Amino acid sequence: MNQIQQGLRFQQLHTTDAIFLMPNAWDAGSALMLASCGFPAIATTSAGVAFSLGFPDQEAAVSRETMLDRVGSIAAASPLPISADLQSGYGSSPDEVGKTITAAIRAGVVGANIEDNSGNPAQALFDREDAVARIRAARRAADASGVPFVLTARTDAYLTDARHPFADAVERCNAYHEAGADCLFVPGASDPKSIEALVREINGPITVVMGLTGSSLTVSQLGSLGVRRVTVGGSLARATFGLIRRAAQEMAASGTFTYADQQIPDAELSQFFAERRGSDGTR
Repeated sequence: MNQIQQGLRFQQLHTTDAIFLMPNAWDAGSALMLASCGFPAIATTSAGVAFSLGFPDQEAAVSRETMLDRVGSIAAASPLPISADLQSGYGSSPDEVGKTITAAIRAGVVGANIEDNSGNPAQALFDREDAVARIRAARRAADASGVPFVLTARTDAYLTDARHPFADAVERCNAYHEAGADCLFVPGASDPKSIEALVREINGPITVVMGLTGSSLTVSQLGSLGVRRVTVGGSLARATFGLIRRAAQEMAASGTFTYADQQIPDAELSQFFAERRGSDGTR
């Protein structure tokens, strides 16, 4: 599929009644591995990208250019629609958020998340009107590109010190939907009762993040609650780093290498990537 076809396919996934799982990649290799398993689309994870570069999961730690370079490599490698995790849009002003969306589309994606976390401890979330203006600017930039584009608006009402997280999340998500967001994301709400209530009160498709420690809900159960989309955020990348740390601790402490029992053989991985990139290393 070309980018237009990918965009149309990604939009379609959000307008049917069926729930879908969209796992998160942090580089071309992880994207190709995920794409081989039958998922309809892939998201990127800003946390996974940051960790792979040796930086913390903070917008200020990885520049927009560096993040979009990695996002572009994922989009170039994957045959599936790609939605980019763009944190808070790499700029507090609506104009900067619009520029980020334009650059992301040029990098090859057909969707993106924009969150309302300001990164300012004194005011954790952008003022609601400012946050709405940022979503509206993202929508304008996406529409101007001519590429079918799914804009996801994320509110961190549950992850900050909001006095009334449910009411704040509903109010913000509905305002973001009216401003042009196609999909709404409320991380931090993980119990069935809260998720079902959010689905009922928010005027648009809901996406949730799974793969968090202690979370036992399945895709099927989430579908029965009315959720449209599921991602895993940075959890797969964190699990990979968990393996690296356990292996390093084993080697340092005992000089043994049992971690290698879990590896994929070199020949198998080489064949896997050659089949997807071409024998000369190109796609």
